[in-house]
Amino acid sequence: MSDGGITSRVLVGMEIHVQLATRTKLFCSCAVEFAAVPNSRVCPVCAGMPGVLPVLNRQAVEFSIAVGLALNCRIAPFTKWDRKSYYYPDLPKNYQISQYDLPLAADGYFDVNVDGETQRVRIRRAHLEEDAGKNIHDTPGCTLVDLNRAGTPLLEIVTEPDIHSAEQAYAFATELQRLVTYLGVSEGSMQKGQMRFEPNVNMIITRDGEEYRTPISEVKNLNSFRSVRDAIAYEARRQVQEWQRDNGYVLGKRPNENRGWLDDRGVTEFQRGKEAAHDYRYFPDPDLVPVEIDAAWLDRVRGQMPELPRPRQARLEKELGLSPKDAEIIVTDRATADLFEAAVAAGGPPDVLARQFVNVWSALANERGVAVAGLQVDAARMGRLARLTTDGTVSATAAKQIAERMLESPDEPATLAESLGLVQVQDADQTAAWVAQAFAENERAVRDAAANPKKAQKAAGFLRGQVMRISGGKADPRLVGKLIEERLAELRTED
Repeated sequence: MSDGGITSRVLVGMEIHVQLATRTKLFCSCAVEFAAVPNSRVCPVCAGMPGVLPVLNRQAVEFSIAVGLALNCRIAPFTKWDRKSYYYPDLPKNYQISQYDLPLAADGYFDVNVDGETQRVRIRRAHLEEDAGKNIHDTPGCTLVDLNRAGTPLLEIVTEPDIHSAEQAYAFATELQRLVTYLGVSEGSMQKGQMRFEPNVNMIITRDGEEYRTPISEVKNLNSFRSVRDAIAYEARRQVQEWQRDNGYVLGKRPNENRGWLDDRGVTEFQRGKEAAHDYRYFPDPDLVPVEIDAAWLDRVRGQMPELPRPRQARLEKELGLSPKDAEIIVTDRATADLFEAAVAAGGPPDVLARQFVNVWSALANERGVAVAGLQVDAARMGRLARLTTDGTVSATAAKQIAERMLESPDEPATLAESLGLVQVQDADQTAAWVAQAFAENERAVRDAAANPKKAQKAAGFLRGQVMRISGGKADPRLVGKLIEERLAELRTED
Protein backbone atom coordinates (compact mmCIF):
# COMPACT_ATOMS: atom_id res chain seq x y z
CA MET A 1 0.00 0.00 0.00
CA SER A 2 1.09 3.62 -0.55
CA ASP A 3 0.19 6.76 1.39
CA GLY A 4 1.65 10.20 0.76
CA GLY A 5 5.14 9.10 -0.28
CA ILE A 6 5.15 6.23 2.22
CA THR A 7 4.95 2.68 0.92
CA SER A 8 4.26 -0.33 3.10
CA ARG A 9 4.11 -4.09 2.77
CA VAL A 10 2.57 -6.55 5.18
CA LEU A 11 4.47 -9.58 6.48
CA VAL A 12 2.45 -12.45 7.90
CA GLY A 13 3.71 -15.65 9.44
CA MET A 14 0.97 -18.05 10.44
CA GLU A 15 0.66 -20.37 13.41
CA ILE A 16 -2.08 -22.96 12.98
CA HIS A 17 -3.35 -25.44 15.54
CA VAL A 18 -4.96 -28.50 13.93
CA GLN A 19 -6.87 -30.87 16.20
CA LEU A 20 -6.13 -34.41 15.07
CA ALA A 21 -9.01 -36.82 14.54
CA THR A 22 -7.85 -39.53 16.94
CA ARG A 23 -10.37 -41.41 19.06
CA THR A 24 -8.41 -40.75 22.25
CA LYS A 25 -6.19 -38.04 23.67
CA LEU A 26 -2.47 -37.65 23.06
CA PHE A 27 -1.16 -39.19 26.28
CA CYS A 28 -4.12 -41.06 27.79
CA SER A 29 -7.14 -43.17 26.77
CA CYS A 30 -9.81 -40.51 27.40
CA ALA A 31 -12.16 -40.10 24.44
CA VAL A 32 -11.94 -37.01 22.26
CA GLU A 33 -15.55 -35.86 21.95
CA PHE A 34 -16.98 -32.46 21.07
CA ALA A 35 -19.71 -31.00 23.31
CA ALA A 36 -19.56 -33.78 25.91
CA VAL A 37 -20.76 -32.97 29.44
CA PRO A 38 -18.09 -30.70 31.00
CA ASN A 39 -15.29 -32.59 32.77
CA SER A 40 -16.74 -35.97 31.79
CA ARG A 41 -13.81 -36.96 29.54
CA VAL A 42 -11.05 -36.53 32.12
CA CYS A 43 -8.72 -38.97 33.89
CA PRO A 44 -5.80 -38.53 36.33
CA VAL A 45 -3.34 -38.20 33.41
CA CYS A 46 -5.03 -35.31 31.57
CA ALA A 47 -6.09 -33.75 34.88
CA GLY A 48 -2.42 -33.53 35.88
CA MET A 49 -2.59 -35.60 39.02
CA PRO A 50 0.73 -36.32 40.80
CA GLY A 51 2.52 -39.56 39.95
CA VAL A 52 0.71 -40.36 36.69
CA LEU A 53 2.60 -41.29 33.54
CA PRO A 54 1.72 -40.32 29.95
CA VAL A 55 1.56 -42.91 27.15
CA LEU A 56 1.96 -41.64 23.57
CA ASN A 57 -0.84 -42.05 21.00
CA ARG A 58 0.80 -43.66 17.94
CA GLN A 59 -2.03 -42.62 15.62
CA ALA A 60 -1.41 -38.94 16.41
CA VAL A 61 2.23 -39.34 15.39
CA GLU A 62 1.28 -41.01 12.10
CA PHE A 63 -1.33 -38.34 11.32
CA SER A 64 1.32 -35.69 11.93
CA ILE A 65 3.83 -37.46 9.69
CA ALA A 66 1.22 -37.54 6.90
CA VAL A 67 0.67 -33.78 7.19
CA GLY A 68 4.43 -33.19 7.23
CA LEU A 69 4.85 -35.21 4.04
CA ALA A 70 1.95 -33.39 2.36
CA LEU A 71 3.61 -30.08 3.28
CA ASN A 72 6.86 -31.25 1.67
CA CYS A 73 8.64 -31.24 5.02
CA ARG A 74 11.70 -33.09 6.18
CA ILE A 75 10.53 -35.68 8.73
CA ALA A 76 12.88 -35.94 11.71
CA PRO A 77 14.31 -39.44 12.27
CA PHE A 78 14.64 -38.58 15.97
CA THR A 79 12.40 -36.27 17.99
CA LYS A 80 11.65 -35.78 21.65
CA TRP A 81 9.10 -34.24 24.01
CA ASP A 82 9.52 -31.05 26.01
CA ARG A 83 7.70 -29.39 28.84
CA LYS A 84 6.53 -25.86 28.07
CA SER A 85 5.94 -24.24 31.44
CA TYR A 86 3.32 -21.59 32.03
CA TYR A 87 0.41 -21.07 34.39
CA TYR A 88 -3.16 -20.75 33.24
CA PRO A 89 -6.32 -22.07 34.92
CA ASP A 90 -7.16 -24.48 32.09
CA LEU A 91 -3.68 -26.04 32.11
CA PRO A 92 -3.88 -28.48 35.02
CA LYS A 93 -0.20 -29.56 35.06
CA ASN A 94 1.09 -25.96 34.80
CA TYR A 95 3.06 -27.14 31.77
CA GLN A 96 2.18 -28.32 28.29
CA ILE A 97 3.86 -31.32 26.67
CA SER A 98 5.12 -30.04 23.33
CA GLN A 99 8.18 -30.15 21.09
CA TYR A 100 10.82 -27.45 21.13
CA ASP A 101 14.16 -27.87 19.34
CA LEU A 102 13.45 -31.16 17.55
CA PRO A 103 10.05 -30.85 15.85
CA LEU A 104 8.54 -33.80 14.04
CA ALA A 105 8.57 -32.02 10.66
CA ALA A 106 10.42 -28.97 9.33
CA ASP A 107 11.65 -27.07 6.27
CA GLY A 108 8.69 -27.61 3.96
CA TYR A 109 6.44 -25.53 1.73
CA PHE A 110 2.81 -25.24 0.70
CA ASP A 111 1.66 -23.81 -2.63
CA VAL A 112 -1.63 -21.93 -2.75
CA ASN A 113 -3.57 -20.42 -5.62
CA VAL A 114 -4.34 -16.71 -5.33
CA ASP A 115 -6.25 -15.16 -8.25
CA GLY A 116 -4.93 -17.79 -10.64
CA GLU A 117 -1.31 -17.41 -9.51
CA THR A 118 0.58 -20.01 -7.48
CA GLN A 119 2.24 -18.54 -4.40
CA ARG A 120 4.57 -20.53 -2.16
CA VAL A 121 4.51 -20.34 1.63
CA ARG A 122 7.46 -21.95 3.40
CA ILE A 123 6.72 -24.16 6.39
CA ARG A 124 9.17 -23.60 9.23
CA ARG A 125 8.01 -26.50 11.40
CA ALA A 126 5.11 -28.74 12.38
CA HIS A 127 5.14 -30.28 15.83
CA LEU A 128 2.83 -32.27 18.08
CA GLU A 129 1.55 -30.99 21.40
CA GLU A 130 -1.38 -31.39 23.76
CA ASP A 131 -4.23 -28.91 23.98
CA ALA A 132 -5.26 -27.09 27.14
CA GLY A 133 -8.76 -27.11 28.61
CA LYS A 134 -11.35 -24.40 28.14
CA ASN A 135 -12.26 -21.45 30.36
CA ILE A 136 -15.99 -20.68 30.36
CA HIS A 137 -17.07 -17.15 31.23
CA ASP A 138 -20.85 -17.60 31.06
CA THR A 139 -21.44 -17.51 34.83
CA PRO A 140 -21.45 -14.01 36.36
CA GLY A 141 -18.77 -13.46 38.99
CA CYS A 142 -16.65 -16.52 38.22
CA THR A 143 -14.85 -18.48 35.51
CA LEU A 144 -15.55 -22.18 35.07
CA VAL A 145 -13.01 -24.65 33.69
CA ASP A 146 -13.83 -27.61 31.44
CA LEU A 147 -10.91 -30.03 31.07
CA ASN A 148 -12.51 -32.26 28.43
CA ARG A 149 -10.22 -30.76 25.79
CA ALA A 150 -7.06 -30.96 27.94
CA GLY A 151 -4.68 -33.46 26.37
CA THR A 152 -6.35 -33.46 22.94
CA PRO A 153 -3.67 -33.93 20.23
CA LEU A 154 -2.79 -30.80 18.28
CA LEU A 155 -0.46 -30.37 15.34
CA GLU A 156 0.97 -26.86 15.37
CA ILE A 157 2.10 -25.68 11.94
CA VAL A 158 4.32 -22.60 11.78
CA THR A 159 5.05 -20.78 8.52
CA GLU A 160 7.74 -18.35 7.53
CA PRO A 161 6.52 -14.74 7.03
CA ASP A 162 5.81 -15.38 3.35
CA ILE A 163 2.21 -14.16 3.29
CA HIS A 164 1.91 -10.62 1.97
CA SER A 165 -1.82 -9.88 1.83
CA ALA A 166 -5.02 -10.63 3.67
CA GLU A 167 -6.34 -12.40 0.56
CA GLN A 168 -3.29 -14.65 0.37
CA ALA A 169 -3.79 -15.51 4.06
CA TYR A 170 -7.42 -16.38 3.33
CA ALA A 171 -6.40 -18.64 0.43
CA PHE A 172 -3.70 -20.29 2.55
CA ALA A 173 -6.15 -21.00 5.39
CA THR A 174 -8.82 -22.49 3.14
CA GLU A 175 -6.32 -24.61 1.21
CA LEU A 176 -4.77 -25.92 4.43
CA GLN A 177 -8.17 -26.89 5.79
CA ARG A 178 -8.89 -28.75 2.57
CA LEU A 179 -5.55 -30.55 2.85
CA VAL A 180 -5.97 -31.85 6.42
CA THR A 181 -9.56 -32.97 5.82
CA TYR A 182 -8.49 -34.66 2.57
CA LEU A 183 -5.83 -36.58 4.44
CA GLY A 184 -8.45 -37.63 6.98
CA VAL A 185 -6.27 -36.46 9.88
CA SER A 186 -8.72 -33.80 11.10
CA GLU A 187 -12.33 -32.78 10.68
CA GLY A 188 -11.01 -29.23 10.37
CA SER A 189 -14.21 -27.67 11.73
CA MET A 190 -13.59 -24.04 12.59
CA GLN A 191 -16.87 -23.86 14.51
CA LYS A 192 -15.77 -26.70 16.79
CA GLY A 193 -12.33 -25.19 17.34
CA GLN A 194 -10.60 -27.97 15.42
CA MET A 195 -8.56 -25.45 13.44
CA ARG A 196 -7.38 -22.20 14.97
CA PHE A 197 -5.28 -19.61 13.16
CA GLU A 198 -2.92 -17.10 14.76
CA PRO A 199 -1.32 -14.70 12.27
CA ASN A 200 1.83 -12.86 13.30
CA VAL A 201 1.60 -9.50 11.54
CA ASN A 202 4.01 -6.63 11.05
CA MET A 203 4.75 -4.08 8.36
CA ILE A 204 7.72 -3.04 6.26
CA ILE A 205 7.38 0.73 5.80
CA THR A 206 9.58 2.65 3.38
CA ARG A 207 10.00 6.45 3.51
CA ASP A 208 12.63 8.42 1.60
CA GLY A 209 14.50 5.23 0.80
CA GLU A 210 14.75 4.19 4.44
CA GLU A 211 13.05 1.03 5.69
CA TYR A 212 11.28 0.57 9.02
CA ARG A 213 9.65 -2.53 10.51
CA THR A 214 6.84 -2.36 13.01
CA PRO A 215 6.62 -4.65 16.08
CA ILE A 216 4.96 -8.03 15.58
CA SER A 217 1.37 -8.51 16.69
CA GLU A 218 0.08 -12.05 17.10
CA VAL A 219 -3.70 -12.15 16.73
CA LYS A 220 -4.88 -15.07 18.86
CA ASN A 221 -7.32 -17.90 18.17
CA LEU A 222 -9.10 -16.85 14.99
CA ASN A 223 -11.78 -19.41 14.18
CA SER A 224 -13.08 -18.39 10.76
CA PHE A 225 -11.49 -17.69 7.41
CA ARG A 226 -13.20 -14.31 7.26
CA SER A 227 -11.75 -13.27 10.60
CA VAL A 228 -8.27 -14.31 9.42
CA ARG A 229 -8.59 -12.03 6.40
CA ASP A 230 -10.24 -9.14 8.23
CA ALA A 231 -7.91 -9.20 11.24
CA ILE A 232 -4.81 -9.06 9.02
CA ALA A 233 -6.24 -6.23 6.93
CA TYR A 234 -7.08 -4.30 10.10
CA GLU A 235 -3.66 -4.89 11.68
CA ALA A 236 -1.91 -3.70 8.52
CA ARG A 237 -3.80 -0.39 8.65
CA ARG A 238 -3.45 -0.02 12.42
CA GLN A 239 0.30 -0.56 12.46
CA VAL A 240 0.96 1.95 9.68
CA GLN A 241 -1.19 4.52 11.47
CA GLU A 242 0.58 3.81 14.76
CA TRP A 243 3.97 4.32 13.09
CA GLN A 244 2.80 7.57 11.51
CA ARG A 245 1.80 8.85 14.95
CA ASP A 246 4.97 7.62 16.65
CA ASN A 247 8.11 7.01 14.60
CA GLY A 248 9.53 5.11 17.57
CA TYR A 249 6.97 2.39 16.92
CA VAL A 250 9.49 0.02 15.33
CA LEU A 251 10.69 -3.51 15.88
CA GLY A 252 13.19 -3.66 18.72
CA LYS A 253 12.11 -0.36 20.30
CA ARG A 254 8.56 -1.42 21.11
CA PRO A 255 7.63 -4.88 22.41
CA ASN A 256 5.81 -7.45 20.36
CA GLU A 257 2.30 -8.15 21.60
CA ASN A 258 -0.62 -10.55 21.59
CA ARG A 259 -3.92 -9.12 20.46
CA GLY A 260 -7.49 -10.42 20.35
CA TRP A 261 -9.94 -9.99 17.48
CA LEU A 262 -13.29 -8.38 18.24
CA ASP A 263 -15.42 -9.64 15.39
CA ASP A 264 -18.46 -7.49 16.16
CA ARG A 265 -16.38 -4.31 16.00
CA GLY A 266 -13.87 -5.40 13.38
CA VAL A 267 -10.83 -4.39 15.44
CA THR A 268 -8.04 -6.01 17.42
CA GLU A 269 -7.29 -5.12 21.05
CA PHE A 270 -4.18 -5.50 23.19
CA GLN A 271 -4.11 -8.56 25.45
CA ARG A 272 -0.55 -8.90 26.77
CA GLY A 273 3.08 -8.78 25.76
CA LYS A 274 4.16 -11.58 23.46
CA GLU A 275 6.19 -14.29 25.17
CA ALA A 276 9.54 -15.47 23.84
CA ALA A 277 10.84 -19.05 23.98
CA HIS A 278 12.91 -18.44 27.12
CA ASP A 279 9.76 -17.40 29.00
CA TYR A 280 8.48 -20.98 28.84
CA ARG A 281 11.55 -22.64 30.42
CA TYR A 282 11.53 -25.59 28.03
CA PHE A 283 13.22 -28.80 29.16
CA PRO A 284 12.93 -32.45 27.99
CA ASP A 285 10.01 -34.35 29.48
CA PRO A 286 11.47 -37.06 31.73
CA ASP A 287 8.40 -39.31 31.48
CA LEU A 288 8.37 -39.79 27.69
CA VAL A 289 10.94 -41.56 25.55
CA PRO A 290 12.03 -39.98 22.26
CA VAL A 291 10.37 -41.08 19.01
CA GLU A 292 12.53 -42.57 16.27
CA ILE A 293 11.01 -42.71 12.79
CA ASP A 294 12.76 -45.16 10.50
CA ALA A 295 12.44 -45.46 6.72
CA ALA A 296 10.00 -48.39 6.92
CA TRP A 297 7.59 -46.46 9.16
CA LEU A 298 7.84 -43.42 6.91
CA ASP A 299 7.18 -45.49 3.77
CA ARG A 300 4.16 -47.14 5.41
CA VAL A 301 2.59 -43.76 6.23
CA ARG A 302 3.39 -42.43 2.77
CA GLY A 303 1.81 -45.49 1.16
CA GLN A 304 -1.46 -44.90 3.03
CA MET A 305 -1.81 -41.29 1.89
CA PRO A 306 -4.37 -40.41 -0.80
CA GLU A 307 -3.65 -38.40 -3.93
CA LEU A 308 -3.50 -34.80 -2.71
CA PRO A 309 -6.00 -32.14 -3.83
CA ARG A 310 -3.81 -30.01 -6.10
CA PRO A 311 -2.29 -32.93 -8.08
CA ARG A 312 -5.71 -34.55 -8.31
CA GLN A 313 -7.27 -31.34 -9.63
CA ALA A 314 -4.53 -31.04 -12.26
CA ARG A 315 -5.06 -34.67 -13.30
CA LEU A 316 -8.84 -34.25 -13.69
CA GLU A 317 -8.28 -31.18 -15.84
CA LYS A 318 -5.73 -32.97 -18.03
CA GLU A 319 -7.26 -36.46 -18.30
CA LEU A 320 -10.98 -35.62 -18.29
CA GLY A 321 -10.97 -32.11 -19.75
CA LEU A 322 -12.62 -30.49 -16.73
CA SER A 323 -12.43 -26.73 -16.31
CA PRO A 324 -10.18 -25.53 -13.45
CA LYS A 325 -13.21 -24.19 -11.58
CA ASP A 326 -15.24 -27.40 -11.88
CA ALA A 327 -12.24 -29.57 -10.95
CA GLU A 328 -11.51 -27.42 -7.89
CA ILE A 329 -15.10 -27.69 -6.64
CA ILE A 330 -15.26 -31.44 -7.16
CA VAL A 331 -11.90 -32.08 -5.51
CA THR A 332 -12.70 -29.99 -2.42
CA ASP A 333 -14.18 -33.05 -0.69
CA ARG A 334 -12.25 -36.31 -1.02
CA ALA A 335 -15.28 -38.62 -0.85
CA THR A 336 -17.08 -36.52 -3.46
CA ALA A 337 -14.08 -36.63 -5.78
CA ASP A 338 -13.95 -40.41 -5.33
CA LEU A 339 -17.66 -40.60 -6.18
CA PHE A 340 -17.19 -38.46 -9.28
CA GLU A 341 -14.38 -40.65 -10.61
CA ALA A 342 -16.42 -43.78 -9.89
CA ALA A 343 -19.34 -42.29 -11.87
CA VAL A 344 -16.99 -41.61 -14.79
CA ALA A 345 -15.71 -45.18 -14.58
CA ALA A 346 -19.35 -46.37 -14.68
CA GLY A 347 -19.81 -44.70 -18.06
CA GLY A 348 -20.83 -41.16 -17.20
CA PRO A 349 -19.60 -38.49 -19.65
CA PRO A 350 -17.07 -36.41 -17.65
CA ASP A 351 -18.17 -32.99 -18.94
CA VAL A 352 -21.87 -33.51 -18.21
CA LEU A 353 -21.12 -35.25 -14.92
CA ALA A 354 -18.98 -32.32 -13.84
CA ARG A 355 -21.76 -29.83 -14.61
CA GLN A 356 -24.25 -31.96 -12.69
CA PHE A 357 -21.91 -32.36 -9.72
CA VAL A 358 -21.29 -28.62 -9.56
CA ASN A 359 -24.79 -27.33 -10.36
CA VAL A 360 -27.24 -30.09 -9.43
CA TRP A 361 -25.79 -32.47 -6.86
CA SER A 362 -23.95 -29.69 -5.00
CA ALA A 363 -27.15 -27.65 -4.70
CA LEU A 364 -29.02 -30.64 -3.27
CA ALA A 365 -26.13 -31.35 -0.90
CA ASN A 366 -25.97 -27.74 0.32
CA GLU A 367 -29.71 -27.79 1.09
CA ARG A 368 -29.08 -30.79 3.35
CA GLY A 369 -25.85 -29.58 4.91
CA VAL A 370 -23.72 -32.43 3.56
CA ALA A 371 -21.13 -33.04 0.86
CA VAL A 372 -22.29 -34.58 -2.43
CA ALA A 373 -21.01 -37.96 -1.25
CA GLY A 374 -23.26 -37.58 1.79
CA LEU A 375 -26.36 -37.73 -0.41
CA GLN A 376 -25.87 -41.51 -0.59
CA VAL A 377 -26.62 -41.78 -4.32
CA ASP A 378 -24.49 -44.46 -5.94
CA ALA A 379 -21.99 -43.60 -8.65
CA ALA A 380 -23.50 -45.89 -11.29
CA ARG A 381 -26.90 -44.15 -11.21
CA MET A 382 -25.22 -40.74 -11.27
CA GLY A 383 -23.33 -41.83 -14.36
CA ARG A 384 -26.50 -43.09 -16.05
CA LEU A 385 -28.31 -39.79 -15.38
CA ALA A 386 -25.45 -37.93 -17.06
CA ARG A 387 -25.66 -40.34 -19.99
CA LEU A 388 -29.41 -39.71 -20.38
CA THR A 389 -28.69 -35.96 -20.49
CA THR A 390 -25.88 -36.37 -23.00
CA ASP A 391 -27.86 -38.48 -25.46
CA GLY A 392 -30.84 -36.11 -25.30
CA THR A 393 -33.25 -38.45 -23.53
CA VAL A 394 -33.80 -35.80 -20.84
CA SER A 395 -33.01 -32.10 -20.70
CA ALA A 396 -30.65 -30.48 -18.21
CA THR A 397 -33.69 -28.98 -16.47
CA ALA A 398 -35.37 -32.37 -16.26
CA ALA A 399 -32.18 -33.92 -14.91
CA LYS A 400 -32.46 -31.67 -11.85
CA GLN A 401 -35.95 -33.02 -11.11
CA ILE A 402 -34.80 -36.60 -11.63
CA ALA A 403 -31.78 -36.10 -9.37
CA GLU A 404 -34.02 -34.87 -6.58
CA ARG A 405 -36.21 -37.97 -6.90
CA MET A 406 -33.12 -40.18 -6.89
CA LEU A 407 -32.48 -39.09 -3.29
CA GLU A 408 -35.70 -40.83 -2.25
CA SER A 409 -36.03 -43.62 -4.79
CA PRO A 410 -33.69 -46.49 -5.73
CA ASP A 411 -35.21 -46.59 -9.24
CA GLU A 412 -33.08 -46.08 -12.30
CA PRO A 413 -32.93 -42.53 -13.75
CA ALA A 414 -34.58 -43.74 -16.98
CA THR A 415 -37.48 -45.22 -15.00
CA LEU A 416 -37.91 -41.98 -13.05
CA ALA A 417 -37.81 -39.94 -16.27
CA GLU A 418 -40.65 -42.06 -17.67
CA SER A 419 -42.76 -41.89 -14.51
CA LEU A 420 -42.29 -38.11 -14.23
CA GLY A 421 -43.08 -37.56 -17.91
CA LEU A 422 -39.69 -35.96 -18.52
CA VAL A 423 -38.46 -37.99 -21.50
CA GLN A 424 -37.66 -35.52 -24.26
CA VAL A 425 -39.77 -35.55 -27.37
CA GLN A 426 -37.64 -36.11 -30.48
CA ASP A 427 -40.60 -35.64 -32.86
CA ALA A 428 -39.69 -32.79 -35.19
CA ASP A 429 -43.33 -32.02 -36.06
CA GLN A 430 -44.38 -31.77 -32.41
CA THR A 431 -41.35 -29.61 -31.60
CA ALA A 432 -42.11 -27.36 -34.58
CA ALA A 433 -45.62 -26.89 -33.21
CA TRP A 434 -44.23 -25.78 -29.84
CA VAL A 435 -41.87 -23.38 -31.61
CA ALA A 436 -44.76 -21.94 -33.61
CA GLN A 437 -46.76 -21.41 -30.42
CA ALA A 438 -43.83 -19.66 -28.75
CA PHE A 439 -43.41 -17.37 -31.77
CA ALA A 440 -47.11 -16.54 -31.80
CA GLU A 441 -47.17 -15.69 -28.10
CA ASN A 442 -43.98 -13.59 -28.14
CA GLU A 443 -44.09 -11.40 -31.23
CA ARG A 444 -41.83 -8.69 -29.83
CA ALA A 445 -39.05 -11.19 -29.01
CA VAL A 446 -39.43 -12.63 -32.51
CA ARG A 447 -39.04 -9.15 -34.07
CA ASP A 448 -35.95 -8.45 -31.93
CA ALA A 449 -34.38 -11.79 -32.80
CA ALA A 450 -35.06 -11.35 -36.51
CA ALA A 451 -34.29 -7.65 -36.98
CA ASN A 452 -32.05 -6.34 -34.22
CA PRO A 453 -28.52 -7.84 -34.20
CA LYS A 454 -27.80 -6.44 -30.72
CA LYS A 455 -30.83 -8.18 -29.26
CA ALA A 456 -30.85 -11.29 -31.46
CA GLN A 457 -28.94 -13.64 -29.15
CA LYS A 458 -30.82 -12.66 -26.02
CA ALA A 459 -34.21 -12.82 -27.78
CA ALA A 460 -33.44 -16.24 -29.30
CA GLY A 461 -32.47 -17.51 -25.85
CA PHE A 462 -35.75 -16.20 -24.47
CA LEU A 463 -37.69 -18.00 -27.20
CA ARG A 464 -35.88 -21.26 -26.42
CA GLY A 465 -36.91 -20.88 -22.81
CA GLN A 466 -40.51 -20.31 -23.85
CA VAL A 467 -40.52 -23.47 -25.95
CA MET A 468 -39.18 -25.48 -23.02
CA ARG A 469 -41.90 -23.99 -20.82
CA ILE A 470 -44.66 -24.79 -23.30
CA SER A 471 -43.37 -28.34 -23.73
CA GLY A 472 -43.09 -28.92 -20.00
CA GLY A 473 -39.36 -29.55 -20.41
CA LYS A 474 -39.95 -32.38 -22.88
CA ALA A 475 -38.53 -30.68 -25.97
CA ASP A 476 -34.97 -31.48 -27.03
CA PRO A 477 -33.06 -28.18 -26.55
CA ARG A 478 -30.78 -28.90 -29.49
CA LEU A 479 -33.70 -29.53 -31.83
CA VAL A 480 -35.49 -26.48 -30.45
CA GLY A 481 -32.47 -24.29 -31.12
CA LYS A 482 -32.14 -25.63 -34.65
CA LEU A 483 -35.82 -25.02 -35.50
CA ILE A 484 -35.78 -21.51 -33.97
CA GLU A 485 -32.75 -20.53 -36.02
CA GLU A 486 -34.32 -21.93 -39.19
CA ARG A 487 -37.57 -20.03 -38.58
CA LEU A 488 -35.70 -16.77 -37.76
CA ALA A 489 -33.65 -17.15 -40.95
CA GLU A 490 -36.88 -17.47 -42.93
CA LEU A 491 -38.27 -14.31 -41.34
CA ARG A 492 -35.08 -12.35 -42.14
CA THR A 493 -35.32 -13.50 -45.77
CA GLU A 494 -38.96 -12.43 -45.98
CA ASP A 495 -38.04 -8.96 -44.72
